[in-house]
Amino acid sequence: MANSFTEAVRVRLKALLSSTRLGQFASVGVVGATVDTFALFLLVEVTILGPVGGKVLAWELGIVVIFVINERWTFATYGDPGARALGRRFLRSNAVRFAGFIVTLTVLTILVYWFDVWYLAANVIGIGVGFVVNYTCESLYTWKVHRDGR
Repeated sequence: MANSFTEAVRVRLKALLSSTRLGQFASVGVVGATVDTFALFLLVEVTILGPVGGKVLAWELGIVVIFVINERWTFATYGDPGARALGRRFLRSNAVRFAGFIVTLTVLTILVYWFDVWYLAANVIGIGVGFVVNYTCESLYTWKVHRDGR
């Protein structure tokens, strides 16, 4: 049992350490973070939404953009084909990214309301903290990169 657990951990770590995929994921993340931050700025400055309300809407827009690019580029050779499988990956991605969102929103809220950090700077810091959660969970849960050792 311990040997199979150790092997499972080793396989997953090896899959996560793909420098190409990590680089692609980070590049896509920069695009998503830019969309998120720009949308957050517009929502806070042009509407009556504050940083937290604006973040919720900006986040969903950012993750849709990220999912589409990751599906077509970063993880293009992973996942089952077909509309149903694509839909399941999108739902899993949203669930996974929700964990990253909670991390990002918590960091943003603490930095803005406890430490008086400018909301856009707090957002970028939160996105950076959430990156590790998102990369790990997207790789292993959404696209299951560890299954075939690619």
